[in-house]
Amino acid sequence: MQTKTINGNRSTGSRPARGETTPLLAGAAVAVGGVGAVLALADLASPLRAPFALFFLLAAPAAALAAALGRLDPLSRTVVAGAGALAVDLLVAQTMLALHVWSARGGVLAVAVISGILFLLASVRRRGASAPDARTD
Repeated sequence: MQTKTINGNRSTGSRPARGETTPLLAGAAVAVGGVGAVLALADLASPLRAPFALFFLLAAPAAALAAALGRLDPLSRTVVAGAGALAVDLLVAQTMLALHVWSARGGVLAVAVISGILFLLASVRRRGASAPDARTD
């Protein structure tokens, strides 16, 4: 395999650039979270059910909150979204326990609904902020 020198840096030519792998990793995360949600909601017995469902419970609200926190720098957005995801999960669990309706399936469904609402609110806010002013004076 030949090595190329580009701007004084040596590269192997076969390894993708860092920015090219980000969509692939994001797609894999969505797939793992989706499989976890499906396994938990369908109550299927699988050794992957617990880790994938846990990944969904952390990643779905974190991604929704990160979408809503678009103005922060990436590190701050990651920290705040992670803490917010834990808060959403804990609030869902506490509410379900207080109402005596706890179930794993219900918890996954509640977190999915809350995450979906947060995604919708973030997209509506972003669309409203980018839309031109329709008023005619």
